Amino acid sequence: MSKQQKTRVIEELTQKLSALKEQKSGLDGEAYRWAEKRDKLNEQVNSLRAEILVLRGERDRVNEKVKELKQQRNEMTTKIHEKIEEIKKLTQENKALEKKKPSRSHQALQKEVESIDWKIQTTSLTLQEDKELVEKVKQLETQLNVHRKLEQLTQKIAELRTEVKALKTENQLRHQELTKNAKQSQEIHRNMLERIEESKKLKNEADTIHKQFLGAKEKTRPLQDEITQIANQIRQLNEEIQEEEDREKRQSQDALRETLEKQAREKLKRGEKLSWEEFQLLAEKGIAAED
Repeated sequence: MSKQQKTRVIEELTQKLSALKEQKSGLDGEAYRWAEKRDKLNEQVNSLRAEILVLRGERDRVNEKVKELKQQRNEMTTKIHEKIEEIKKLTQENKALEKKKPSRSHQALQKEVESIDWKIQTTSLTLQEDKELVEKVKQLETQLNVHRKLEQLTQKIAELRTEVKALKTENQLRHQELTKNAKQSQEIHRNMLERIEESKKLKNEADTIHKQFLGAKEKTRPLQDEITQIANQIRQLNEEIQEEEDREKRQSQDALRETLEKQAREKLKRGEKLSWEEFQLLAEKGIAAED
C-alpha cells in the first residue's frame, strides 16, 4: 500500500473514529445521568437510615422508661395490696376488741383512776382500804387498755388508709406517665417503620436505576473496543508512513552525500580548494585531502 493510499485510509478511519467517539459520548452521557439519579437516591437512603437509627435509639430509650415505670407501678401495687391486707387484719382485730369495749368512756374511766390515785396519795387508809383501791385501779386500767388499744388500732387503720390513698394517687400518676410514654413509643415506632418502608422503596428504585447504568456502560464496551482497534490501526499506519518518510529522507541524504563526494573528488583532482563540508566528507571516507 502506497503512502497516498495509507493517508487516505487514515482519513477514512479518523472519520469513523470520530463517529464512534460521538456515539460513545452519547452513551457515556446516558450512563452519567443514570448514575446521577442512582447516587441521589442512595443519598436519600443513607439519610433515611440515619433517621431510622436516631428513631430506634429514641424508641429504645422510651421503652426503657416504660419498663421502669411498669416495674415501679407493680411494686407500688404490691405495696398497696400489702397495706390493704394489713388494714383488713387490723379491722378484724378492732371488731373483736369492740366486743370487749367497756360501757364507760375512756374519759370517765381515766377520771376515776385519777380520783382514786389522788385519794390514795392524800388520804390515810387502812391496809385493806388501800389494797381495795389498788385493785380497783387495776380493773379500771384493764378497761382503759381496751380503749387505748382500740384508739391505736383506729389511728393505725386511718394512717394506712391515708397511705393507701396517697399510693393510689401516685400509682395513677405513674400509670398516666406510663401510658403517655407507651403511646410515644408506638408513635416513634410507627415513624421508624414508615422510614424503613420508604428506604426499601428508594433502595429498590436505586438498584433498578443502577441496572440501567450498567446496561448503558455495557453498550459502550464494544464501541470502546472498536475505538481502540481503529486508533491502533491509525497509529500503525502513521508509524509506517513515518518509517517510509524516514527511509526516503535517508535515501535522499545518501544520494546528496554521493553527489557531494563526487564533486569533492573532482575538485581535489583539479587541485581546487575544498569547502569544510567537502573536506569532512572525504575525511570520513578515508581520503587524504591537501589544502
